[in-house]
Amino acid sequence: MFPFKTLVFSAALAALLAAVDSSSGGGGSGSFSFDLSNAADLRRLYNSAVYRAERMKRPLEGMGFELGPLSHSGVRVTLADGSRWLIHKGGKFGISSQTVVVDARHMSSDWRVVETKDFQGTKRVTDFVADGGADYSLIFDNCHLGAGRMMNN
Repeated sequence: MFPFKTLVFSAALAALLAAVDSSSGGGGSGSFSFDLSNAADLRRLYNSAVYRAERMKRPLEGMGFELGPLSHSGVRVTLADGSRWLIHKGGKFGISSQTVVVDARHMSSDWRVVETKDFQGTKRVTDFVADGGADYSLIFDNCHLGAGRMMNN
C-alpha cells in the first residue's frame, strides 16, 4: 500500500499535468486566421534562411507566472528581410503538424528571451519545424523539448 504522502503527491501531480495539458494546447478552437494563405507564400517562408533564433518562454494561458516546466516555449526566428516568426508546438496547434509557424506580431508581451543563437542563414524555417516535431506529447515531446531541439540541431 502506498504511503499517504505518495498518494497525495501523485494526485496533485496528475491534476497539475491535466491543467498544463489543457493550458498549453491553446489551439483547439477550430477556426484559424492565416497571415499567409497561398501555397507560394508558405513555400517561400518555409524555404527562407534563418539568421537569428531566440528561444522564448512565457507563462501558460491563465497563469501570471512561470514555474519551471509550467510555462510555454517556442523559438522566434529572424529572416534575411528582417521579418520575425514564432515557431512553437502544442496539443491541437496545427493540422498536419503540432509545430506551427506564426507571425511574431501575434506574440503577447509575456514572452521573454532565454537564449539567442546566430545561425547566419545555415538553417531554414522548415528545418526548425522539422526539429520541433510533428507530434505533441505532454511528457515525451512537449514545447520545451521541441524548442530545445530547434536551437541545438
